[in-house]
Amino acid sequence: MMKSFRIGSLFGIPIKLDLTFLLVLPLFAYLIGVQIEPVVDILNTSMGAGIDVDALTTEWWLPYLVGLIAAIGLFVGVVLHELGHSLTAQRYGFPIDSITLWLLGGIAALSEMPEDWRQELNIAIAGPIVSILVGIGSYGLFLLTPESFDGARFVLGYLAVLNIVLAGFNMIPAFPMDGGRVLRALLARNTPYAKATQQAASVGKLFAILMGLFGLLQFNIIFIALAFFIYIAASSEAQQVTMKAAFQDVTVGDIMTPAKDLHTVGPETSVAALIQRMFTERHTGYPVIDRSGFEGERLVGLVTLSDAREIDPVERDAFTVEEVMTTDLKTISPESDAMTAIERMREHNIGRLLVVDDGDLIGLISRSDVMTAFDIVQKSGSVSPNRQPRTAD
Repeated sequence: MMKSFRIGSLFGIPIKLDLTFLLVLPLFAYLIGVQIEPVVDILNTSMGAGIDVDALTTEWWLPYLVGLIAAIGLFVGVVLHELGHSLTAQRYGFPIDSITLWLLGGIAALSEMPEDWRQELNIAIAGPIVSILVGIGSYGLFLLTPESFDGARFVLGYLAVLNIVLAGFNMIPAFPMDGGRVLRALLARNTPYAKATQQAASVGKLFAILMGLFGLLQFNIIFIALAFFIYIAASSEAQQVTMKAAFQDVTVGDIMTPAKDLHTVGPETSVAALIQRMFTERHTGYPVIDRSGFEGERLVGLVTLSDAREIDPVERDAFTVEEVMTTDLKTISPESDAMTAIERMREHNIGRLLVVDDGDLIGLISRSDVMTAFDIVQKSGSVSPNRQPRTAD
């Protein structure tokens, strides 16, 4: 998703709009507006709506205004759908970071996913249940609305149908959609959680491929985009769950590169010399150690290839590492579990963390350390504490 901004909160949960939502809302308004006549025919035939289509098309702009109101109502239903997930998750003690409306609907950002299959099942079905209730509520208001209010009856009838369709669509077992999470919950009854996730993700990716092919055949960009999202999200969550299972009881100290094996650089080193070392040693980040004081070796910063690139090539001899290094250091303790390190690197969008104990640098953990350890765990079942010395990149 792109940049989002907060528009309010419900039950203490921040409600955000992603910038892509500002693109899709007028698109939905337009699509509903140009389909007024066929939708009215469907509502009149299936629900006996008695809507006069001429009353909704007397002015050229009127169908699009009705479409905009219906689109806003649809996204209100999406927020309520996500709120169903969120409040159920909160009942089990899982904090909700936010609910965000974006290009493909809504996302409730749980701080973590429950591994208890009953909890996940209840959280997953809560959203579709709310959508069904919203659909029933819209139909009830539709019945109470006088027939002379054609625009209101159209919007309410449209929302009644669309919310029921939304509930049904979300129950497709395409992980990580609601139906896919229901599938994982049911699989996890008798299967380890990580394996259940992999199985559900495989089913989800199959549905994503089928959905993408359908979108291509129908020239439907929404289905194509949704297929990409499902495939990527299924792969990502499956990998994350697999890594979490693999790194159970594995600490940062188990997989870090110890200080004695680290390549370091002094603050007085020129940027030109730093880049030459990076090229020779094939490393892209170095702890910066000051050895000039009476205190012995002292960690003063971290310098990366990105820092060095900020200096124009012709000026790199004139600049030192001290002038370009990062002093706002992201650190972690050796006792922290490996997944915490992964999440912290992802949160700060960095490739390495300095491992510090009582203020002393004792090692460094990088993404390549993590992936190497993950590969070892998958192939051997454990990380040996007596591994061969390695150097971090």
